[in-house]
Order: sequence, then C-alpha cells, then structure tokens
Amino acid sequence: MSLSRRTFLQTTAAGVAGLPFLPAVTATDAKLDPNLVRLDSGIEPLVRFLEDTPRDRLVEEVVGKIKKGLPYKDVLAALLLAGVRNVQPRPNVGFKFHAVLVVNSAHLASLASPDHERWLPILWAVDNFKNSQAQTIKESGWRMKSVDEMKLPSARTARKEFVAAMDDWDEAKADAAVAALARTAPANEMFDLFARYGCRDFRDIGHKAIFVANAFRTIGCIGWHHAEPVLRSLAYALLQHEGTNPAKRDAAADVIGRHNADRAKKLGENWLTGRPHVPPTKILTELRSLSADNAAEMVLATVGMGAAVQTVWDGLFLFAAECLMRQPGIVALHTATSLNALRYAFDTCSVEETRKVLLLQAASYMTLFREAMKGRKDKTQDVQIDAVEPASKPMGEADLFALVPKDRMAAARAALKTMQTDSTAADRISAAARKLVFFKGNDAHDYKFSAATIEDYRHVSPPWRNRVLAAAMFNFKGSGENDSGVARRVKAALT
Repeated sequence: MSLSRRTFLQTTAAGVAGLPFLPAVTATDAKLDPNLVRLDSGIEPLVRFLEDTPRDRLVEEVVGKIKKGLPYKDVLAALLLAGVRNVQPRPNVGFKFHAVLVVNSAHLASLASPDHERWLPILWAVDNFKNSQAQTIKESGWRMKSVDEMKLPSARTARKEFVAAMDDWDEAKADAAVAALARTAPANEMFDLFARYGCRDFRDIGHKAIFVANAFRTIGCIGWHHAEPVLRSLAYALLQHEGTNPAKRDAAADVIGRHNADRAKKLGENWLTGRPHVPPTKILTELRSLSADNAAEMVLATVGMGAAVQTVWDGLFLFAAECLMRQPGIVALHTATSLNALRYAFDTCSVEETRKVLLLQAASYMTLFREAMKGRKDKTQDVQIDAVEPASKPMGEADLFALVPKDRMAAARAALKTMQTDSTAADRISAAARKLVFFKGNDAHDYKFSAATIEDYRHVSPPWRNRVLAAAMFNFKGSGENDSGVARRVKAALT
C-alpha cells in the first residue's frame, strides 16, 4: 500500500536531498487564521508558499527552491495538503477538485520517468492547483477549518462513531470521528473503512473511489503524520450528495450499492479459488446489454459456478477499453480511471466482505457508465474490442504517435500489431505515451487516464492485455500536438 524507503530513494531524482530553502516572513505573515486547519509544522511554511504565491510566478519560484535543494517528497506533500486545505470537493468530487485527485497520478508519472523529466508532472500539478484554488475562492472562499477538538470521540469509540456517521451521512460527526481515527488507528484499518464507503454510490462518476485510492497511495509516500487533513477532506467528499439525506431514501445513485452489499453475502467462502474456464469475452459480451443489477447478478453467478475472479476483471477491463473506443470522451475515460481505483481497493483491502462488494460494484459501474454515454452528444461507434483486427505491419513509436490525432483506430490497430510482433513494444509505447502527457497534457484527465491505463493493462491476463493498451490510443496525446504552456515554462525554468 505504500512505497518502501528503499524504493522511494531508488526512484527519486538524484540530487534533490536537503532542507527546503524558505524565504523569511514577518511576524504578521507567520500568524495563521486560528480557525484554519493546522498542518505539520515542518510542511506548513511550504504549503503557505504554494497558497500565497501568484500563479504566474509559482512554477518558476518552486523550480528555484528545487535548485537550492527542496526535496521532491516535500513538494509532493505540500501539494496534496495545499489542495485539501484550499479546494472544496463540492458541489462535485471532480472538476476543480482534480487538483487533489491528480496528485497521485502525477506522482506515479514522476516515478516512472527518467531523472531529467521527473519534475515535469509534479510542477504541472502545482500550476493546476493554483487554478483550482482560484475557482474555489471565486465560488465560495471555502478553506478547511480546524476540527472541533471538544467533539472528538475517544480512541475506543472513534471507529464505531465514524461508521455510524458515514452510514447516517452526518458530516459533523464524521469529521470529528475521522480526525480521532487518524491519530489512533493504523493505516490499513483506515483504508478498509474508506474502501467500503468509496464505492457505495455512483455519484460523481467514480471520483469518490478514485479519491480513496489516490489519497491513501499518496499518504503512503509522504507519511502518515500528514494523514489527518487528507482523510478529513476524503470523508467530506464521500458524503457529498444531492437533495435530502440519502440514508432516508432510495436514490438511484445508492440503490445499486445497497443491492450489491446484499449480493456479496451470497458469494461463498471459496469465491477466490475458481479456475479460468470461462473466457473473459463472455463477461464482455454480457456487459454490453445488462442492467447494473443484472451485471452484478451475472458476476455472482459466474464466480459461483467456479470461474476465476481474474476472468471477471479481464472482462471488466476489456469493456472499459471498448467504451473508450466507442465514444472517446470524458465519460468513457472514467471507466478506466474508476476501474483502476476499484481494482486497487480490491487488491489492497483486507476485509473479505468489502472486496466482494468492490467486485460487484465494478461490474455495475461499467453498465452505469455505458448508460451515461448514451446521454452524450458525441457519436457512439459500433466497435467490439475483441473483433478489432491488427494492422498489416508493426509501426515504430514515432510513427505511431504521429498517427494518433489523425486516425485513432488506425493507431490502435498498429499498436496492437506492434505489440503482437515484439514483446517489448508495450513498455516502449507506455513510455512514449507518458512522455507525451508531460509535454502535451493540458488537463488532469490526461495524467489520470495515462497513469491508470499504463498501470492496469498489466493487471489483465496476457492474451488480452495488448488490446487494452491499444485501445488507449483513443485518448493518448499525439506527437503533433503543441506543448502546453506549463511545460514550456517548466523547461525554461529548469534550464
């Protein structure tokens, strides 16, 4: 669930050790709003620097600090904490809140980058934070307040009170309980709790589950001593809803999760011991037409008959990739990013009942995305991913990504042929796609999608994984697109 110290040291850019250089501040400047949430004293000055520096100077000034020895890990921590303190996950856990959601995706991109490019994703995310901060100021002026210490439950009762508050959709009680838990409960226990609530409803097209996965993954890198404000933001986000209290009604966004919580109890104790005797294309075919409830019933029956759970995941990943081919756009790409979060939670959670719910919810989510795509103005193509023929000959990465913006289906077919011909091609295609996001990416979804897809195609069984990565050509950046303004600023500042 977290990076080991050795792994972090091995994957962090060389020469970025030492204490951060921070400018002097006056006594007046050093005074904090007593109602504002306090952060760890070691990171507070850097967070305030990100908050207070104007957007048009921030990238260059952060680069200046990097050159003076500001560690990567400190920038990552300050970026996440500035996000949760200054960007409200309301009215949607998305839109401007992507400044928080994208931090882990940018971090994963940085870890996989060569040393000389490692700062690009994080500095892009720093600039993106300033945009979201400005939007929040314009909309509401919201900032996270200090928790009411007098209302914190004891360590003995905090877990029970947190569960009750989340079940009742009670924001005030959940806020107090999660603060107490963050100070006393182990990280794995906290993840198990949040995994349950991150997938329970389909509001915000999967962003709640995404926030759960990305928050804990980033905390695992920056340290648990930074967890409390992040988990308070997370609880607040998971309780986002429309209308009256969801606990007192059967809203469409909630009812499928409640049904799947009941279905999960029907999966027997041997549900993880099945064999791959059912082809994943059977799951794929069913998902093209079934309702959310029937999709979960289909998974329940398939696993109940002894099919491997991996077969189900293979079918889900194929379906998500097919959605992108059918209708490239904002809804379809979230099939990939949501499925990435649900699969991470499934692999990380230690509570068997929650893992069962996650599997069933993943199937229901895919059909809900399919239906959401029908309401879009974008034309839907009649594409079946398992029937796509590879191109007649392989193609080098340069030609492949030059083709992307011109003919994405042709690029997908060429990528499929290339990977079938050369077992090392998938790694080169992934690296090239990631690098193009660094220089051409203009949106948090570029980072979120590429990070999710490049990670998840390896979770697919070998006979099918090339098709999942080839489908990503429908959303990867092309080499002919212009470099983003932030990328140009970063390159100039780092030179």
